[in-house]
Amino acid sequence: MNNVQEESLREQKKNRRRLQIVEIARGIISSKGLRSLKVRDVADAAGCSVGSVYNEFGDFDGVILTVNRETVQALTAQLRAVPAEDPVRQLYGLAATYLDFFAGHANLLRSLFEHRMEDDRPYPDDILQMVMDAFALMHPPLVRLLPDADDVKIALLSRTLFSAVHGIISLGLEERMVAVPPQMLHQQIEQFVDAHLAGLGILPLRRPK
Repeated sequence: MNNVQEESLREQKKNRRRLQIVEIARGIISSKGLRSLKVRDVADAAGCSVGSVYNEFGDFDGVILTVNRETVQALTAQLRAVPAEDPVRQLYGLAATYLDFFAGHANLLRSLFEHRMEDDRPYPDDILQMVMDAFALMHPPLVRLLPDADDVKIALLSRTLFSAVHGIISLGLEERMVAVPPQMLHQQIEQFVDAHLAGLGILPLRRPK
């Protein structure tokens, strides 16, 4: 075996271990929450040393950030798949899709917002931008519905609307409080969007009685 082949095999092994570490960390966060994630547990499950985890990701923050990036990428992909033909229906669809994703991946999504970097280091700009881009998906339908509003106002409205939807869902799914059944939460989200659109002078979605 020549040096090139050996290097290729080492790289493949490194990539497999990296993927395995991320998969293990994702599984722990998903099932038990971010606070239950310990580097020793991840290393033991991956059959490697703690030092190997650090070598692959720089530090344990690197593992969590990788999981968080994949979470927001998956969320954004689902939000982008919401039909955009009707801007009113698109707003309701974005809110409903966010609820469905949150309900199915609650701990992973909470990790995205709960994670704090070690030593008070700043959170990576790329993830912050990815989250902002996901929230900004409410921007285009609002532009179509409010063509006379300036872009700054639309940006603020889209951010406020998505933030409010996130807050309603986050509290509604909080198990330590009185959790709201998903179907009732869907109704509450629809009612909130109804009221928000009405306040903007936009006719809410007509639903069969």
